[in-house]
Amino acid sequence: MENLENVRNIGISAHIDSGKTTLTERVLFYSGKSHSIKEVRGEGAKMDHMELEKERGITITSAATTVQWLDKKINIIDTPGHVDFTVEVERSLRVLDGAVLVLCAVAGVQSQSITVDRQMKRYRVPRLAFINKMDRTGANPQNVISQLESKLGLTTVPIQLPIGGEADFGGVIDLINREAVYFEGDKGLTVRREPIPAEFVEASDRARQGMLEALSLVSDRIMELLLEEQEVPLDLIHSTLREATIAQQICPVLVGSAYKNKGVQLLLDAVNAYLPSPLDREIHAKDNDDGMAEVPLAADPEKPMVAMAFKLVEEAFGQVTYMRIYQGTLKKGQFYWNSRQRKKARISRILRVHADEKEDIDFAGAGDIVAVMGIECATGDTYCDEGTNYSLESIYAAEPVIDLAVSPNKRGDQDKLSKALNRFMREDPTFRVHVDKETSETIISGMGELHLEIYVERIRREYKVDCTVGMPKVSYREAPTKATSFDYKHRKQTGGSGQYAHIKGILEPMPEDSPEPFIFENEVTGGRIPSEYIPSVEKGFRDSLHKGPVAGFEVLGVKMILQDGSYHDVDSSDMAFQICARDCFRETFRKADPVLLEPIMKVEVEVPTEFQGPVTGAISSKRGVILGTEGRGQFSVIMAEVPLSEMFGYSNDLRSMTQGKGSFSMEFLKYQKLPARFQEDIVKKVQLEKAKA
Repeated sequence: MENLENVRNIGISAHIDSGKTTLTERVLFYSGKSHSIKEVRGEGAKMDHMELEKERGITITSAATTVQWLDKKINIIDTPGHVDFTVEVERSLRVLDGAVLVLCAVAGVQSQSITVDRQMKRYRVPRLAFINKMDRTGANPQNVISQLESKLGLTTVPIQLPIGGEADFGGVIDLINREAVYFEGDKGLTVRREPIPAEFVEASDRARQGMLEALSLVSDRIMELLLEEQEVPLDLIHSTLREATIAQQICPVLVGSAYKNKGVQLLLDAVNAYLPSPLDREIHAKDNDDGMAEVPLAADPEKPMVAMAFKLVEEAFGQVTYMRIYQGTLKKGQFYWNSRQRKKARISRILRVHADEKEDIDFAGAGDIVAVMGIECATGDTYCDEGTNYSLESIYAAEPVIDLAVSPNKRGDQDKLSKALNRFMREDPTFRVHVDKETSETIISGMGELHLEIYVERIRREYKVDCTVGMPKVSYREAPTKATSFDYKHRKQTGGSGQYAHIKGILEPMPEDSPEPFIFENEVTGGRIPSEYIPSVEKGFRDSLHKGPVAGFEVLGVKMILQDGSYHDVDSSDMAFQICARDCFRETFRKADPVLLEPIMKVEVEVPTEFQGPVTGAISSKRGVILGTEGRGQFSVIMAEVPLSEMFGYSNDLRSMTQGKGSFSMEFLKYQKLPARFQEDIVKKVQLEKAKA
C-alpha cells in the first residue's frame, strides 16, 4: 500500500476565464503526464474532453486525473468556472482535501470566486491562492491580495513576489528561500534559481518580514525568534505554513502565468508542502445503526471500507461512478452496502481516470479517488463494507431558478428523450424534470440559460433527438404577507364510516431571509387532537406547498401554527386530517394577501470603461439595482442585483452595446416580492395557459 502522507487530493477552482484549465494542462506537461501542451483555444485542452467544451472553450464537467510530482501523488480535479455548472465544483470540493483558488491578476476576486470560496468554507477545504495572468496588461497582484482579505475575509500570506509585471513579467522571488526563480528553455521546463536582483532586494526583505510577522500570529516560536531578532529556520517556516494552512488560519499566495509557463512548478511544490494529505483531514460519518451518532473515519486501508459516490457519468458501456474512498480498501468483484438504498451492490471494475482515458486496477485504498462500474446509485450515496452502515454528509444542491418546456420533434423519439432526461437528472442534482399536470408538457429546470442550453444540445448530439424548446420561464414563488387565523372542519358522510377532522390555528408569514421555506408548530394541548394525527396535519400542509393557489407556483415563507381542533372517535383518520389540512391551507393562504416572489440574480458585468454609462443605464432599465462599480485598468466592473426575468437574452444585448467586448456572470441571490403590476400580468398569463390547455 502506498504511503498516504504522499497523496494529495486537490481541486482547481476559479471564476470563468481565470486560467484554471490552462494551469491544469501545464501541470500535466511538467509532471510528465502529457508530452505536449494543449491550449484551451485551438485544438482544445486535454481536460476539456467533451466536444461542446472544445467548441466553446469552457469547462462544463469536472475532469479528474492523477499526476506524480517529486515524491507525491496528486489527484487533481479541474472544475468549471461558470455558475451554471456550480454543482460540479460543489461535489468536487465535497470529496477533496485541498484546493487551489486561481485568480486573474487583473480582474481579482470576481463573483464566482466568492461562490467557490463559500463552497470551500462549507466543506472546510484548506486552499492556496494562485494569482495567474501576471503577464496581462493591468496585472496588479497587490490589489488581488487586498480583495482576498476584504471580499473573502482570508488571512493572506504572500510567499512570492513577481519579478516585473505585465509584458515584463520575468519570474518570481521565493521569499522563503530568498531566491529569484526564472523559468527558461522549451515551455519553461528549466527552473533556474539565482540571487535576488539588486533592485528587488529591499522590497523582498520587506515582504519577507511581513510574511514572518503574519506567521508569528499563528506560531509562538516564530514570535519569540522575531522578538529576539534571531533568524527563523526554514523548516519552522515550512511547518508553520503547512499547519496554519490545514487549520485554515491562513491562505498562502503565489503568483505566476500559466499561459507563459511561469510559476507552475513552484505551485506544485507548494501543493506538496502545504496542502493536506488524507491523513490530515478529520472526516466524520453518521452511524445509521446507532441513532445517527457521529463516527470519526480514519484513512486506514485495514479498517472497514467507507466511500462516497460523488459524480455519475453515463457512458456507452454503462454508468461510471466516481468515488472517494475515506476508509478501508475497495476491491474489484466485492459486494458493498449502499446505506441510502439499503441494498448490496457488486463492484465489477475499478478504473484509474485521466480525463477521458481509463486504466483498470484491482483495488484502491483510503484517500484515493477512482471510478467504478457495475453499480446503480445517486450522487452523494455512501458505500460501506457489509456489516457497517454509515452515511456521509451529502452534497449541497442549489434550487433551480429557470424552466424550459421541451418536446421531441418526432413522436418516436419520446423514449430516447425520457432516457436522456433521466440520465442527466441522475448525473446532475441541480437539473430537474417534471411533467406539468395541466399542460402535459415536459419541463426541465436548471441554474441558468447556458445550463439548459448545454443539456438540450447534448440531447441532440448524444441521443440524436431534435427538440422543440419553449420560451424560458422563471420559477416564481408564492408567499403570504399577513398573519391569518384558520378554523376549518372537514366532514364527509356517505353511508358507512365517514370522514371528520377539525383544525384551528394561525398562518404566519416568515421573514424574507429565513433559511427554511416552511415551519410547522404544534401547540395543541390536552389531547384535543390525538398525537397520531398531528403528523397527518403537517403532511397535508406540506403537500399543499408544491402548488400555490395564486398562480400554481411553489409556496415559500409560511409558518403554520396548529393550536386546537377536534376529532371523532369513529370517523377521524389519518387521511381525513391530511385532506382537512390541504383544503384549509388553500383557503387560508388566499386570505393572507399572498404575493408572488421573483428570483433576483447577483450580476457582475465587466465592460471597457467607455461603455460603462450605457451598460449601467440598461441595467437600471431592467429593474436592476446598481450596488457599485470598480475600475480594473481599462475595464469597469458593475455589480448589480437584477430580476432573472429581465436577464433573458442579455448576452446578445451586452455584445451589441459593447462591440463584443463586454462579459457578465450571474448567480441566484434571493427571492424578492414582485411589483403588483407585474403580478397581475403573470396571474393572467397563467390563467390563459390553463384555459388553452
